[in-house]
Amino acid sequence: MSSSSGFVPPPYPYDRLDAFSALGRAFDGGVIDLSIGTPCDPPLAAVVAALSSSNSERGYPASIGSDALRKAASAWMSRRFAIDISPNDIAACIGTKEFVGTTPQYMRLRTPDKDTVFYPAVAYPTYEMGAILANCRAVAVPMNADGTMNLSAISADDAQRGLMLWVNSPSNPTGSLDDMGAAVRWGRTNGIPVFSDECYAEFTWSTAPQSALQHGVDGVVSVHSLSKRSNLAGVRVGFYAGDPDIVNYLKEVRKHVGMMVPGPAQAAGVAALNDDEHVRVQRDVYLRRLERTANILQQWSGISIAMPSGGFYLWFDAQDGWAFAERLAREGGALVSPGDFYGAGGANNVRVAVVQPDDKIELLAQRLGVR
Repeated sequence: MSSSSGFVPPPYPYDRLDAFSALGRAFDGGVIDLSIGTPCDPPLAAVVAALSSSNSERGYPASIGSDALRKAASAWMSRRFAIDISPNDIAACIGTKEFVGTTPQYMRLRTPDKDTVFYPAVAYPTYEMGAILANCRAVAVPMNADGTMNLSAISADDAQRGLMLWVNSPSNPTGSLDDMGAAVRWGRTNGIPVFSDECYAEFTWSTAPQSALQHGVDGVVSVHSLSKRSNLAGVRVGFYAGDPDIVNYLKEVRKHVGMMVPGPAQAAGVAALNDDEHVRVQRDVYLRRLERTANILQQWSGISIAMPSGGFYLWFDAQDGWAFAERLAREGGALVSPGDFYGAGGANNVRVAVVQPDDKIELLAQRLGVR
């Protein structure tokens, strides 16, 4: 990761799948990419119309987000979570990956005597990388059998150094739901801000969608993205909301580095947040694909594959994630993510993103010889 001459970036996880991509390209119909959670379904027509007709492309957009975007986000959170968050306590981000990757450095500047970022031991890799890029200590929190974080495993010495805690529910990659109430209580007890990444909240299967902000805003910031909810990964619209002091601090810092969502993208975000029906339709699509893909892979591999509590990923123990991924690429021309992309605790596992169209999923079944 580093040397005496300075930081050396590690290989980007998905670049490690290039050899398996070549195996998939050899098939008639090419690679079926189930490795990256890139939406394939079309966005709402009204969103595309808003993107192309906002007349906001000439001037600089507000870094904090337009009034319309922040009001739409506030109204959506009220509808979805039954919480009242003022638009003043909401701000835009350029998708949410950049927010996850850059926030530790800003929080470290705010509290220079704290240097430790906590995150789930099996998790989206940017939580760890954001800490590393901020020259912080990245401390993985062990997972309980039910997929929640074992916060009691954090030592008192580490907690004293705590800068922030990341929560991700529904989890990428596991689909588990964390106990956000417990995380918020732990954060407040230890004086550590809780940042809750809720970009898969709309795709919660076992309960109603949940937010950490349902447990109050003090010391809590939730992060939301339109990439998955509204099939807008290429437009890069997200927002963060919650504790007024933290949100306003981040607003001011981010202004100085030009973190601005383009005006047309903000207009598209308003249209997307104001419409819930397209999300209901997308939920049905993903649930159907989860069930069908699990059935195909179970028939082919003999591995029992459980449905997730949330998200649009299948996560299961394949004994050796890389061996399973290579076999599936050779026999089905499909790419999936070996579980060690998400931490050493996932080395036996595989993540399958059910983001390909139905005809591609059926093509996989055909290649694997299953019904």
